[in-house]
Amino acid sequence: MALHVRGAVLPEGDVRDLWLVGDRVTFESVAEAETISDGGFVVPGLVDAHCHLGIAYGAKAITSVDQARELAVTDRDAGVLALRDAGSPFPYPELDDEAGIPRLVRAGRHVAPPRRYLRDIGIEVAAEDVAATVTAQAKAGTGWVKLVGDWIDRAVGDLAPSWDAATMTAAVEAAHAAGARAAVHTFSEEGVEIMVKAGVDSVEHGTGLSLDLIDEMARRGTALVPTMINIRTFGTIADQAREKFAGYADHMIALRDRFPSVVRAAHDAGVPIYIGTDAGGGIRHGLAAEEMLIMEEAGIPAADIIASASWKAREWLGFPGLVEGGLADLVVYEADPRVDLRVVRAPQRIVLRGRVIK
Repeated sequence: MALHVRGAVLPEGDVRDLWLVGDRVTFESVAEAETISDGGFVVPGLVDAHCHLGIAYGAKAITSVDQARELAVTDRDAGVLALRDAGSPFPYPELDDEAGIPRLVRAGRHVAPPRRYLRDIGIEVAAEDVAATVTAQAKAGTGWVKLVGDWIDRAVGDLAPSWDAATMTAAVEAAHAAGARAAVHTFSEEGVEIMVKAGVDSVEHGTGLSLDLIDEMARRGTALVPTMINIRTFGTIADQAREKFAGYADHMIALRDRFPSVVRAAHDAGVPIYIGTDAGGGIRHGLAAEEMLIMEEAGIPAADIIASASWKAREWLGFPGLVEGGLADLVVYEADPRVDLRVVRAPQRIVLRGRVIK
């Protein structure tokens, strides 16, 4: 049975008719199609461009595909119909094309420095093994690898790069040689500078970005996934660390407090920005709408936020939007999210892979 949707279709916002035939969109009328929505604003399915289906809340690795499925459904029911898993300690390839599960692209496991990252989450490797490990993890994922570019170094008492610049540059080159794009976790000023200059494809978090580096990212087309909802947890992290690492605690607070201005500067410079929550670990799934609203608080226009959470992110990840022959993933909102972004908290209709979810 074909489905019919009528409404103001974004990004253009013109009122038009869509027909969903199987998992594809067409603008050609289909006889006897069932009308499932008439009115409102129709948006290509939202994207969480940084989450972890393989990590349960509390930073513990999941132990079954059913757990990953449950987390994916939580996102789906919030209107998020495509996910980029930015590193998982638990493989779940069975979900890649499962009906009822958001579209997926996956990195393999985080590639991390020895004894400095979250226990049991990443593969911890010395500098001489980083490139080979990246090559292996490119095969474990579906187009992405994840590098931990920096973390606290207890000997230093503060954030520090995971490896030297030559090692991290070779890691990015290894990812590209394997046909994968490289995403990097980075909080620090030094770590993000190394990785941007190394040619990484996306900066995750990026709290240490300078104006010069932002301009370099814009020139290269390097993406930023700021995960602002996660950066708001830096106060708790600082409180837990302050007794032993006061300098690190102060640094984390300073990074948190300046971050809204960093994201605004990146937006103004033309850096591609995408919505990601870092769900899994310290953030629960299903919070993409809250991430969008935090970004609006930072001064990013609602129209640009909805684009970064929908059609632009889908294009970046290779999932066509509501175009002729595109994928039948859409969310309908009562009002225009470009005018009042709060409506993204309450989708009226959700369709994934041509099937009505809500």
